[in-house]
Amino acid sequence: MGVYVLIYNSGSDHEGIHSLKLNGEDTILLFEDEDDAVRFANLLEAQDFPVPTVEQIDPEEMRWFCQENGFHCQVVPQGALMIPPPANLTETDWQPEPPAGDGLDEIRRRLERLL
Repeated sequence: MGVYVLIYNSGSDHEGIHSLKLNGEDTILLFEDEDDAVRFANLLEAQDFPVPTVEQIDPEEMRWFCQENGFHCQVVPQGALMIPPPANLTETDWQPEPPAGDGLDEIRRRLERLL
């Protein structure tokens, strides 16, 4: 049985995992229930945070990942109501996925905003 984590830019070269700063430690939430993870992801989206993908992963693999990368893991029991903190980081360790195609549409939108 796996746990559920929140991944940004899943499957891309710009992939990142959602973490929180809890008690001064970078903490990755390991949701026991997929619906709870989806609810948390929706709350993040409501706070204008990029929308993560909920993915199931082996809990032992996540514990190893956390240990190797200096993260703390926190299991979120089924039915627990986790609420994101009111403030988000303005800079992340991962970057949003670049626009598809040649990027001309994105450049055009940026120039239009300047006008």
